[in-house]
Amino acid sequence: MSNIVYILHSKKLNRYYIGYTKDFDLRLEFHKNAPSNKFTANANDWTLFLNFSCSSKTQALSIEKHIKKMKSKIYIENLIKYPEIIDKLLLKYKPNC
Repeated sequence: MSNIVYILHSKKLNRYYIGYTKDFDLRLEFHKNAPSNKFTANANDWTLFLNFSCSSKTQALSIEKHIKKMKSKIYIENLIKYPEIIDKLLLKYKPNC
């Protein structure tokens, strides 16, 4: 299984959710049926906006944190418009092997 950074979008909330997983299908099911104390329980229309593989868990978690720290819908939307941003993030957070 690979290490995946993913971004979900809810039209209802007009919000994005950024996460990391090794099993995307299982994780998406969790979000669709999230317990009421979880953020993603606030909507039932989560759809995949973007996902990409990372070479390690450390890299994936670092990129997830980076995207969250940006606190910007425009930045997230630019990840689709300008895929080179993802390439730069993968290089910036490349594991030291």
